[in-house]
Amino acid sequence: MNASSISRSQMEQIIRALDGLEYGTVLITVHDSQIVQIDRTEKRRFPPAPSDQSTRKTK
Repeated sequence: MNASSISRSQMEQIIRALDGLEYGTVLITVHDSQIVQIDRTEKRRFPPAPSDQSTRKTK
C-alpha cells in the first residue's frame, strides 16, 4: 500500500478521526492492501481531585 492507493474519502476519514484527539489511538485495519476499517479510541484524562481532609474516613 502506498499513499496514492488511499482514496481522498479514506484520507478525510483518517483526518476526522485524528481531529481533536488529545489522548488515544486511531487504528487503521488493512486487508489485501485495502483500508477496511478505521477505529478511534479516545481517552479522557481528569486532573486529580484536590485532597480534602474533611471527606476522608478515619479508622
